[in-house]
Amino acid sequence: MSKTISERVSTGVAGLDEVLQSGLIAGRSYLVRGDPGTGKTALGFHFLSDGVASGESTLFINLEEGEADVRANAASMGFDLSDVNFLDLSPSSAFFAEDQSYSVFASGDVSEESPSDAIKERVEALDPDRVFLDPVTQFRYLTNDDYQFRKQVISFMRYLKEADATVLFTSQRSASTPDDDLQFLSDGIVDMQRSSEGRSIAVPKFRGSDRQAGRHALEITDEGLVVYPKIVPGDHAADVQSEQIPSGVAGLDELLGGGIERGTITVISGPTGVGKTTTATLFSTQAATNGERAVFYHFEEAAATFRERCSAIGIPVPEQERAGRLHVEEVEPLAHSPESFAAMVREQVEEQDASVVVIDGIKGYTLSVRGEEAELVRKLHSLGRYLKNMGVTVVLVDEVDSVTGDFQATNTGISYLADNVLFMRHVEIEGALRKVVGVLKKRIGTFESTLREFEITGDGVQIGDPLTGFRGLIRGTPEIRDSSSEDD
Repeated sequence: MSKTISERVSTGVAGLDEVLQSGLIAGRSYLVRGDPGTGKTALGFHFLSDGVASGESTLFINLEEGEADVRANAASMGFDLSDVNFLDLSPSSAFFAEDQSYSVFASGDVSEESPSDAIKERVEALDPDRVFLDPVTQFRYLTNDDYQFRKQVISFMRYLKEADATVLFTSQRSASTPDDDLQFLSDGIVDMQRSSEGRSIAVPKFRGSDRQAGRHALEITDEGLVVYPKIVPGDHAADVQSEQIPSGVAGLDELLGGGIERGTITVISGPTGVGKTTTATLFSTQAATNGERAVFYHFEEAAATFRERCSAIGIPVPEQERAGRLHVEEVEPLAHSPESFAAMVREQVEEQDASVVVIDGIKGYTLSVRGEEAELVRKLHSLGRYLKNMGVTVVLVDEVDSVTGDFQATNTGISYLADNVLFMRHVEIEGALRKVVGVLKKRIGTFESTLREFEITGDGVQIGDPLTGFRGLIRGTPEIRDSSSEDD
């Protein structure tokens, strides 16, 4: 009985199933293509293991590596294939020594059982729900020409389709033996690549269903393949309440006209040591105090150091962590791609109901991005738009290079992403180094156009009155205004 388009089969890789919008269509055949080492066989391990876990009959037809080697390789990645049936058609040394040649679906003059006979016998005995063939291109060496190869592969796929099996088959393409013909023969294509920018996976063809287009990040871990689908912000939406999230510090909230609006992106920028992280912490802990869940990602500071600093100035980070309303995570940028980090954020938002996300800081995040600055902005834009669409309030901490001198809003060209830009500066007043804070941009609501002094004390953050008696504060070298000359 043939399968319907609505029947889906999991690939065993959750992220790939998401790309395929619920998995493969049952009863069809799919080409998995890619260079050696891109993870094609590992995908087969996932596919067959998921079938076993679902109580299905599975068959691995191995045409290159021997069964013992395949099982050992699978075990090294944590896959137990003991319940997977094998049909080992890998060539022996005698095969090459004797220079044997025979076709797939007709044994001809060969006295031994042909591959076609072995396949038919095994399929009829098992009636498999899932078949993984690795690699089908090995059949090229068993036929006289490309025409015979294509004819026999078509026959082979039709045979398995009539048996209601869902089939994955891999190809080993090369410049001398391309697999263009196999692409036309398949119901779908899973393309796996490896480059200087990392591993990726795409589904350029998928008959009978839509799928997420483009390339998606792929990682090979000790537990197999992990796919991180590209975030499509337009696919996500949530109702956003029109209200403000305060910092809990009166002077800072007055600067911001009451706080930052829910579902907006705020960039806090400034040079090192000016108090950016502390300021971002105020919003996350205040949200947690009000009963929300906030997440704070550290790319540049150890989480233990962060907790100690906050405790020393009375910001209740450990208390809110214990209450389960604040999650603090130290992120090693070189251990994550932007896609894997985005997956971490999505889990907190979609499964843990996080409503405030802080990313500290953007420089550390850039270490996980291979490529140009434009790529950084594109990935941040995608993540930011997704979070906004989900009604999440986002705070990005961005360090600028200049301590004093010409004003610099951000260091990475992300100011256009921000609904709010809160900038902080070091200034020298009467020979002492002090700090000021101001609002450069706020898309919603009103804000003060003045600067205020910012101070971190043992009792927490203190914000002074508006600094109205100076000029040149933004450059970091203020001068006292001469009111009498201005009056003239």
